[in-house]
Amino acid sequence: MKIENRKKEIVLLFSFILFLFTIGCRQKEIAWDLGQPFPRERLVIGIIHPNEIDSASIFDYAHYIGTLEMQQRVSLGDHQIIRKTNVFDRDPAAVEGAIRDCITEGANVIIAASWGYMEICNKLAQEFPNVIFAHAMGYMYNDHNFTNYAIRLYHGRYLAGIVAGLATQTNRIGFVAAWGKDNSQVSSGINAFAIGVESVNPDARIYVRVTHSWFDPMGETNAANALIALGCDVITTHVNTSSAQITAENAGVMAIGYNYDMRDDAPQAIITSVVPYWGPLYTRIVEDIIDGSFKPQPHFYGLSEEVIDITPLNRVLTPPGAESAILAARHRILYEGFNVFDGIMETNDGRTVGEDGKTLSDDTILSGINWYYRNVIEL
Repeated sequence: MKIENRKKEIVLLFSFILFLFTIGCRQKEIAWDLGQPFPRERLVIGIIHPNEIDSASIFDYAHYIGTLEMQQRVSLGDHQIIRKTNVFDRDPAAVEGAIRDCITEGANVIIAASWGYMEICNKLAQEFPNVIFAHAMGYMYNDHNFTNYAIRLYHGRYLAGIVAGLATQTNRIGFVAAWGKDNSQVSSGINAFAIGVESVNPDARIYVRVTHSWFDPMGETNAANALIALGCDVITTHVNTSSAQITAENAGVMAIGYNYDMRDDAPQAIITSVVPYWGPLYTRIVEDIIDGSFKPQPHFYGLSEEVIDITPLNRVLTPPGAESAILAARHRILYEGFNVFDGIMETNDGRTVGEDGKTLSDDTILSGINWYYRNVIEL
């Protein structure tokens, strides 16, 4: 009996010591406040991905490469990175559980690399004011510890549209999209691409087929086949695999890649690829946290910050005039104030958007484009 009581006393003593240790760790975490430098050696970054990290999921792989580049540039050890994969962004319980696990494991910075994580980040940022939340491609943020970051994907999409508009012989261009007008991240890219097409080929039309999933290789293949059957001779995408581009190659038509350079996936089809470069963006966010200049507000980076571009053109497939047209468009964006969504634009249902002499704000482009440009046809 005495031995049993002694065991209980030891367990209670150990639990009390563990409690004091936990409180001590929390007190150290509370020391951080907005505007204060964050010691590099104390940083622990939890990174949340919606899918597995492999070349099949190009979105996740691109973010993965970007975070590895950040880790190297900022000189963080492997023990300072906690990575959660296969966290389905349409399962709020799974998202919340993954983020809470990261925080329990010591994370004081959360990088949430998917649009669907936004509302959970907003919720948990209030519960954990000493943890910094950085969320990809959303619009929610607070005034203390929750920021959003976005790449101006539409810069790259516009340049790719110019290539597609010059390349098509049928004046029918196919776009396989994860979501339709309900997702501004996707529809803004479609519209920027369409505006680029029209700038060089007013007769061309963009046909959009929606898969209703970020990751659905078979659905993307079927969508590409349907677009090719309609006569589309250039295929591009906003999804998470290269299935549609491979389908285009098998059908003998051209394609434009997305998320990474897809020349190895479909070398006979890819003219160019629209590639976001997440490494410089993640590096800037973490460096701002370390030096105390972190600001919880939306951050937008584009062509001038070298986080978005198209890959070198495939000279075998590149249409005449494409290189000079791209150089001129790039110069307009970088040096002449052109921002793609400028002035009054006509939608495909006859309405108008925008104002003469003005451009749509980044916030509107990211979260308020729920329409299609006039040369876009919904299927």
